[in-house]
Order: sequence, then structure tokens, then C-alpha cells
Amino acid sequence: MGGYDALIVGAGHNGLVCGAYLAKAGLKVLALERRKCIGGPAVSEEVWPGYTVSVAAFTMTLLQPRIMIELELDKFGLEVVPTSPSFQPFPDHRCLIFWPDLGRTCAEIAKFSANDAKAYPGYVQHMERLAIPLRRLLFEIPFDPTTGHWKDMLRAAGFLWRFRSIGPRLYDIWDLLTMSAHDFLSRWFESPEMLAALGSYASGSGSNISPRSPGSAYVLARPYLRDPNTPAGPSGLVRGGMGRIAAAIAQSGAQFGLATRTEAEVKEILVQDGRARGVRLATGEEIRSEIVIANANAKTTFLKLLPQGALDRSFTSQIEAFRTRSTSFKINLAVEHPPRFTAFDRANPGFSYPGSIVIAPNVDELERAFHAAQNGEIAAKPYLWMMVPSLFDPSVAPPGKHVVSIFGGHVPYRPRAGEWNDAGREELFQIVMERIGEYAPGFSNGVIHKQVLTPVDLEQMFDLPGGHVHHGDLGADQIFFKRPARHYADYRSPIAGLYQCGASTHPGGGVTGVPGHNAAKVILRDFGKRRR
Repeated sequence: MGGYDALIVGAGHNGLVCGAYLAKAGLKVLALERRKCIGGPAVSEEVWPGYTVSVAAFTMTLLQPRIMIELELDKFGLEVVPTSPSFQPFPDHRCLIFWPDLGRTCAEIAKFSANDAKAYPGYVQHMERLAIPLRRLLFEIPFDPTTGHWKDMLRAAGFLWRFRSIGPRLYDIWDLLTMSAHDFLSRWFESPEMLAALGSYASGSGSNISPRSPGSAYVLARPYLRDPNTPAGPSGLVRGGMGRIAAAIAQSGAQFGLATRTEAEVKEILVQDGRARGVRLATGEEIRSEIVIANANAKTTFLKLLPQGALDRSFTSQIEAFRTRSTSFKINLAVEHPPRFTAFDRANPGFSYPGSIVIAPNVDELERAFHAAQNGEIAAKPYLWMMVPSLFDPSVAPPGKHVVSIFGGHVPYRPRAGEWNDAGREELFQIVMERIGEYAPGFSNGVIHKQVLTPVDLEQMFDLPGGHVHHGDLGADQIFFKRPARHYADYRSPIAGLYQCGASTHPGGGVTGVPGHNAAKVILRDFGKRRR
């Protein structure tokens, strides 16, 4: 088969975004997906009859408004459902509720520290100021500052000119990239509760870090990276589950000719005379194209899908060294009733249920959990971030029943005792139920079905290397012009006609759509030059 301008390896949301922009520009594009459904980790499946589960990613917090508007995703069924304020309980039955209204949140914080309540508005203002250039940085194409070539020097000069207004904020951004979340927050806050509430973002980031890990402060900026004040609206749950994002992108692209195929596993990227010429599927079918775009992670793309000897060892050694091991897990539940949190009932905040719940009472406990995972152990008290999507979108569960999503950390990628098995998954499940039971007694009695996904399960199900939701850590040595490898962070690769558009590239993981958007920009520029 042939006749395509571009083939995309993997129909995750970034691959679909890239394909939609290319199709909109007039290219004939086919996205090939190994699984039975598109979306990658942003997928919804009927795991049990009547229950639609967002299996991995479960809330829309980072999908960029520019992409939502340009691809008209609302026209193709993407509907974001607002939720209630978030809630964090503590062992003494007190809690923190983060309201949309700054004043009400400060009143909550004052229960723990008057000084912290006074400091919080300044902290929010500081982070919002930093978010302005960071949002722009998302859409920058990384340049290579080392070649000395006039084109790269021109790109670097253009970058510096566009960001010339940063001024003194450069030091603040540098602090985010180099400091620990705990040290950064300690400049603002004194109470253990606030340090835990905000510092726990590190444990919930999906990377192999803790609040005291050097360089973990960058996660504090993530809640500010999506501008809620656009026609695309604020963040929230996606009606029908996260798979509706992929479906809307695919439908948007389909109006311009984007085609998708599921159960079409790519076994090899075909290279002829040093150039990508198409792919060979697991069935033996060959499909030819002018270019190939890998939405698969960098390790799969460059270490598994290319012919032996196609790449120089100096490049593959960088890909091998790319840190991808995760300590995150996901548990999906079908339940009779949502967990009833004692602290929430006592607080009586005036709304029926929290939008999200974080269980992370103090930084020391988070550090112990982190180090347990590094030692190959399941943490006795893991970090937990929970939502009950069915309370805000009843379509995902049968009447009177509910779906619960639990994202957690830290567990080992490879347990000290050996490989993950059913006994290990059951042990993890019981630890999590006991953990929730400390704050919501009796919740485990209402569990109907469970799905426990360890880092290995996430790796096997979604081709996430090491189970890493970002395809690799987002430390200062693995971002921008070093992601995933020096000299090839601009969505191109050492193979002519082979491009990258997944989370292994700038700006990394999360359901942002930005890698796909940026890759399409580069590809269209190159494609136009080649055609001319």
C-alpha cells in the first residue's frame, strides 16, 4: 500500500493533533494504532459492563486552549465538565479546601497559619507571572545552541529576542528548574500542612521525584500552564471520559482527510538510502509514505523500530541513558458509593462532594514513600490523588453506582522480591484501601470491581517506557534542547524523513497536545521546502 504523505506511528492524542494539523494543511495522513482504540493513555474504555473508565489520564488540566480552538474540538463533542473545589484531609480531621475564590482559600489556610494565609496571594501572583513566559515557551521549537551554524545561531537569537521581556524573572524560572519543591515553598510558607498540600505535586507529577528532590520545584508551575480565561474554558473532567479528547481530535482531522487504523501494530520503520520510506506492520503489510512521524516514545522508536545499524552509536547511547523509570500507579474502581471523608463532613463546606481529593498529610511521609520505592518496596503510606468522575458525569456509571479514579505514588518499577504479579497487585490494592480508610472509614466495603495498574502494567498497556507518563523525567538535563537527545530536540531525527511528535519531545508529557502541534509546524516547513 502507498500513496500517503505521512504515516504516524501511534494514535495517541499528540499523534492525532499532529495528523489533524497536517491534514488541515492538505497532506494525506494515516495514523496507525497498535491497540483496539485510539488515544494512548488518554483513553476511555468500558472496563466492566456499564462502567466507562478513563484508564490512565483521568482529568483535563493541560490541553492547550490554542489547540482546542484551532481544531474546533467543541464542535466534535469535546465537553469539559466543571467540578467542585479540591480537598485535602489531615489526620487530625481538619482539612484544606482550595476554592476558586482566593479569599475563601486564604480563610482555609488561616486555620493552619495566619502567616501562610497572608503569603498565599503573593505566591499565586508570583506563579501566575512566571506562567506567562512558560506558556509561550511550550510552543517554542527547541534550537541547537552548539553547532555554530548560522541558522541555529539565528534561531537562538530569535528566541532570546522573543523572550527579552523576561528580565529578572529568569532567576525565578531558574529556581523552578533547580530547587526542590520543598525548599522553594519554604520561602513562602511555614505550616507543615501547606508545605505538604503544595509540595505533594511532586509526588503526583508522574516523575520519579519527591518534594525534596533537587529540581522538583518545576512541578509547582504545572497548575498554571493552562490559561483558564479563554473561549476554550477552564479545566475539568471530560464528559464521557478522556477518550473523548482523542475522538474529537480524530474527527476534526477527518474532515480534512486524516485517516486512522486500529489494531495496526508497527513492527518496523522502513529506511531506504538513509531516509524513512514507510512502515511494516506486525501482519507483514508494508505501507509507503514520504515521511514517518513517531508518536511512540523515543526508546521504542529508536531502539526497537529501526533497522539495526541505521543509527550512530553516539545517538542511541543518549536514548538508552534517557531516564524513564516511573514509580506511579493507577487504580480504577467501580463502587457502590463514593468514599465519605470524615474531615469533609465535619467541614460542611456547602457543596456535596470534592472535585478531587489528595491524601498526603506531610512531607516526611512523602519522602519515606519515595525512598521505599527506590528500595524496591511498596510504600506503606503512598501518595494518593482521587476523583469520583461519576458524581459530575453520571454517564460513566450505571444509575446509583460510581467510578473512582486513583493516581498514586510511589511503588517500585521492579519490586525487590521479583516481578509484579497478582499477589503484588492485591497487596498494593489493600494498602491503598487501608490508606483511604484512615480518612473515609468503610469505603472498601463498597468496591464492586477493581483494576490495579502498576508501572509495568502502564508500560505494557500504553508503551510508556518504565511506566513513565511523560516518557521520561522532566529534569533540567532532559528538557528543551536536550529532549530526548542533544542535536535532535527539534522534532526531527538522525534519519531523514523521520520525525518525533510524542511526549519524549519538548515540552514532555501530560495531555497538552503541544508536541503534536509543534511537530506539525516543523514538518510542514520541511515538507514545503522538499516539495518546492
